[in-house]
Amino acid sequence: MRRTASPLSLLLLGAGVFLLVLAPLLVQYVQPRAKVTPVDVDTVTVFTGTGSYFDTGRIATVTGRPLTITRQVRGDVADSVRSGHAVWDVSTSVDTDRTLPASATHDSLQWTLERWVTDRRTNEPVHCCEESPTFDGEAYLKFPFDVEKRSYRWWDGTLGSTVTLRFAGTQKVQGYEGYRFTGRVEPVRTGTRLVPGRLVGQPARPQVLAEEWYANHGIELVVDRRTGRIVNAAIGPRKVLRAPGSRKDAVVLLDSRRMEFTPGTQRAQVALAAADNRKLRLLGETVPLAAAVLGGLAAAAGLVLLVRGRPRRPDSAAAPTM
Repeated sequence: MRRTASPLSLLLLGAGVFLLVLAPLLVQYVQPRAKVTPVDVDTVTVFTGTGSYFDTGRIATVTGRPLTITRQVRGDVADSVRSGHAVWDVSTSVDTDRTLPASATHDSLQWTLERWVTDRRTNEPVHCCEESPTFDGEAYLKFPFDVEKRSYRWWDGTLGSTVTLRFAGTQKVQGYEGYRFTGRVEPVRTGTRLVPGRLVGQPARPQVLAEEWYANHGIELVVDRRTGRIVNAAIGPRKVLRAPGSRKDAVVLLDSRRMEFTPGTQRAQVALAAADNRKLRLLGETVPLAAAVLGGLAAAAGLVLLVRGRPRRPDSAAAPTM
């Protein structure tokens, strides 16, 4: 008695082969295409702390005052699609309690508007699309995907150059663990500013081209390993004026030992990192593993049924002749 393949065996075998082929495709092709810097971003991060700043009303430096840094990042979707890169417009303001809200930037202590362009896969800088300023390094508003336990060159916009941030272990932020990187900036001249001579100890001169100096007491970033998203940041900026050629600080423009993401900003960054992690884990681990297991089981079951087959009824015997 001959046997034939049942429809169920063929269905299981076909589905199993499909799932077995799908599993490596998800890992090799789908996940890498999902592991790209987003272009439709619109986020606000806020640092708070206390420190000193130059009060133009009093014409003097005041100390121990609350300070706020607000950074808004908006993706230029049209330019991103056109160029194939991540194009982000970044507004950063430094404010006192008196100059808040940060959206009114005309009286902020400091306000900058920048355009950052990066490769969506590598996070390397791309010099196009009216980028401003021209920057360098490996890490900026985020780190590359799959962060390693090594030093990274982080772009400091105030310095106008990169700072080496060294891996310093792991740290939890709002219960979420990330890689911690630290660094600092020793005092360095960053430019000049025309000011009254008396501000820098030269009262006999009505105007002086004073030197601007910048330092950072400490930079500390906690980064999500898989996505490179910064879940917490703390900085200690110091900006001063010096008389031309002097080694002594004459006027403190801004000085804070530590300004850090607010708890609300930390929670928002952790939530975004966790969501991105789930998506990448789903495409790179969970679904491929499930497809491989289910595909193997389905293919095995289909083969067993195919080998066993089902009995085929013999053709009816020929009718006897009269």
